Amino acid sequence: MLRVGLTGGVSCGKSTVARMMEERGAFLIQADHIAHDLMKPGQPVYNEVVKRFGREIVNVNYGGTIDRNKLADAAFGGGRIAELNQIVHPAVIQRQEEWMAEIGRKVPEGIAVVEAALIVEAGVKNRFDKLVVVTCPEDEKVRRFVSRSAAGEQSRRLDADSAEREIRRRMTAQLPDSEKVRLADFVVDNSGFREHTEAQVEKVMEELRTLAAVT
Repeated sequence: MLRVGLTGGVSCGKSTVARMMEERGAFLIQADHIAHDLMKPGQPVYNEVVKRFGREIVNVNYGGTIDRNKLADAAFGGGRIAELNQIVHPAVIQRQEEWMAEIGRKVPEGIAVVEAALIVEAGVKNRFDKLVVVTCPEDEKVRRFVSRSAAGEQSRRLDADSAEREIRRRMTAQLPDSEKVRLADFVVDNSGFREHTEAQVEKVMEELRTLAAVT
């Protein structure tokens, strides 16, 4: 089985590329979805995050779930992003490893893709056989994030100014695209039309299928 890490900066279109890879036969798991599950009420990660960051981050109107905007304010604004990552990342990585092991047992010739924003920053690049990096210009990332924030769930909706501040704050916690590209085995430029991205993904998948067949 081929273990593939898929990463890139915030709002670069990682999830779009991930879905394209899945449509072409790859197995997919997304770190953000894992983290959401781990931070549901009653989970050990949820309990530890609330313990460290306080009940102020809990949204009492939504079943005691963690308010991600408030958590982001506490983590990024308070200079505590490393502390949050130390709680969440080990559990996320463990879940990813368990999932990839399961895929390997079931489909030895498969391609297992893990989509995660901080593969390089978290120092887990070497857990993968290949690294795919998705890129797009910074101004496009900002535009996409602002648009998505305005159309999101009511509990997470931000006005344009707040959304732009938030994405720029998140960018400071991530390496620039140039650093990730330097470490990449494959690069997908997601700044143009969907058809352009699709063509790149198809080419990447062709090479990954070849590698998976001989792994």
